[in-house]
Amino acid sequence: MVTRVLIIGGYGNFGTHIAKRLAAEDDIQLIIGGRGAEKARAFIGTLSHATNAPEWCQMNYRTGLSETLRKVRPEIVIHTSGPFQNQGYAVASQCINSKCHYIDLADARDFVVGITELDQSARASNILVVSGASSVPCLTAAVIDQYIGQFQRLARLDYGIATAQQTNRGLATTSAVLSYAGKPFKTLIDGAMQTVFGWQDLHSRKLPEVGRRFFANCEVPDLDIFPERYPDLETIRFYAGLEVPIIQFGLWLLTWLVRCRLISRADTLAPFLLRTSRLFDTMGSDVSAFYMELTGSSEVGSEKTTTFDLTAGTGDGPFIHCAPAIIMAKKLARKECLKIGAFPCVGFIDLRSYLAELEGLDIRWQDTTIG
Repeated sequence: MVTRVLIIGGYGNFGTHIAKRLAAEDDIQLIIGGRGAEKARAFIGTLSHATNAPEWCQMNYRTGLSETLRKVRPEIVIHTSGPFQNQGYAVASQCINSKCHYIDLADARDFVVGITELDQSARASNILVVSGASSVPCLTAAVIDQYIGQFQRLARLDYGIATAQQTNRGLATTSAVLSYAGKPFKTLIDGAMQTVFGWQDLHSRKLPEVGRRFFANCEVPDLDIFPERYPDLETIRFYAGLEVPIIQFGLWLLTWLVRCRLISRADTLAPFLLRTSRLFDTMGSDVSAFYMELTGSSEVGSEKTTTFDLTAGTGDGPFIHCAPAIIMAKKLARKECLKIGAFPCVGFIDLRSYLAELEGLDIRWQDTTIG
């Protein structure tokens, strides 16, 4: 039996990666949704490997979504159109009303954590609503779950994402990462929630195959989810880094303009900054990376640190972010046992399954343990 999957933003930055992987599935028929009919039709032409002929629909998820769902009759909706920082749950609610499963790629802290407010209505409709089916919090939780059993007590997490300058990036992603630049938010440090500022605390780290990259504070759903999920933790620090140092330092300077209230929000500059950043593409590469450093006590009580490194070349980095949505859609299409209700995307995918989805791509991983 073929399952119809609507990808909102299906010809966009992340939507195209998801569509290309799902198109080859025997039990999935794709519907590429977006505001541009010509773009949707053109993208379908690139899916010649599709087992079931893809469809397209012109749509605006902010208006008329219920009518779109009624017409195209999807059983699963994958929402890729960010930024999610300023979105409500209208799309997920419409999916609940239409009795189709909902998956999004949100990394907005409040959005992902708050999805549980739809739990009762999702259960009543017997569907699954999952938010944050991306690298955070899905991959990050999967890495912790893989290694936590090797610690007597896990006390600290230091981890981050190093982006590639030559990886395609859109306005929505740029707006999302700028939304908290220079803005205060809370993270767990030394056993208490303390204030840090977005894209500050600039520092560098050497990564395998990548070399030294600069990193700074970023706000993600993990900062709320992990203290509850892993109660022994005392410190959680999540960072992100841009490949070209001059852009990273420019962003750092911009955060001070926000902190000093010389400008109110950095994301209002997103279109200009996105265009400007592309002028530096020749200074960067297509290699991105993820690392997580887990520190705690070993079985004999001594300090122990395990580091997990993931490196993506040839511009394959976006597949790391898209893998959870791809895996979840496959599971739902196969009617594999999944929960019913509304949840952040933690505990649904183990690390082995995550890495298996990345096989065949220019992506490598390694782990090292000290202590």
